[in-house]
Amino acid sequence: MTIGERIKEVRKNEKLTQQEFADRLNLKRNTVGSYEVNVVEPSDRTIKDICDKFGVREAWLRTGEGEMFVQDTQSEQVAAFLAELTKDDSDTFKKRFVEMLAGLSPADWELLEHMAEKLTQKKEESP
Repeated sequence: MTIGERIKEVRKNEKLTQQEFADRLNLKRNTVGSYEVNVVEPSDRTIKDICDKFGVREAWLRTGEGEMFVQDTQSEQVAAFLAELTKDDSDTFKKRFVEMLAGLSPADWELLEHMAEKLTQKKEESP
């Protein structure tokens, strides 16, 4: 697979037209088209922009090696989840649940951990 085909795969994965993809990267539609059919090689800057804006691994985009997308660490996933919650002013279940968790005492956390372990054991014992 060529770099142009990988760029097209990123665009298709994002469900974007060539024009929408180009707009997100501050490019012209025909430039994106010329990348996708391998008429023009994207610049290093364009490759970096694609990776940054769409969470694509640069090694994959350049060579096809490894996974397509950057995998967030567990801490990054939690931070992103909490950031999304704080943006939303509505009173959602997720927000109320996280607020409840934030108010737990150390003893409450121990009890919650114990209950979670029991649930896990029960699930493993079930046929």
